[in-house]
Amino acid sequence: MERILSRQEASEAVQDHGWRYMLGGLHTSVPVGTLAQAISLAADAVAVCGDDADRHLHVDARPDLAVFTLQSSDHAAVTTRDVELARRISATAEESGLLPEPGLGTGAPRSVQVMEIAIDALDISGIRPFWKAVLGYADEAGAEGPEDPLVDPLRQGPAIWFQPMDRPRPQRNRIHIDVSVPHDEAPRRVEAALAAGGRLVSATRAPAFWVLADLEGNEACVTTWQGRDG
Repeated sequence: MERILSRQEASEAVQDHGWRYMLGGLHTSVPVGTLAQAISLAADAVAVCGDDADRHLHVDARPDLAVFTLQSSDHAAVTTRDVELARRISATAEESGLLPEPGLGTGAPRSVQVMEIAIDALDISGIRPFWKAVLGYADEAGAEGPEDPLVDPLRQGPAIWFQPMDRPRPQRNRIHIDVSVPHDEAPRRVEAALAAGGRLVSATRAPAFWVLADLEGNEACVTTWQGRDG
């Protein structure tokens, strides 16, 4: 019977099969040589997922890369079924002579990641309609409240979430990017950002997130599933 997995369970179940758990989903990328090869691999993945493909699988096929995401649309979470499908897709890729690359590999500029944009606000319900309209975004599935996140209905842009403020902060940026990366890649990403001229604002919540800033104080967070409740 399909069961929702904890973050720890989901991560451990697929890590040895070339997948990583991030933001409620399983993710992997497979380097390919042509768009035709990417589409062929995507078709194979749909075939091995069978009737579950429409409710679990998302594919982004490109000339040099096929990116796969698994999440149960019924539960908006990773389940035991997603893990089984991830293993099937990995086996199919390997049969085609291709290998999933969740981490940095030959020819890969980086691993899989998921981006979100966070907007700090005193009145979230007051500003949320503006961002929904100007971006052409929609309510997150199952979440239609006045302070809930917004998502791109075409899955092209990052999700938007809103962080409450208790007082105005006119001298500090109030929009920042959250970069969710595989837990085993996060330290390397933080080191690279610091080596590129960034500074560490806070690591008190690491490994859930590190707060970094550029030379002018604009912030970004590198985040993982680790160190969070649940």
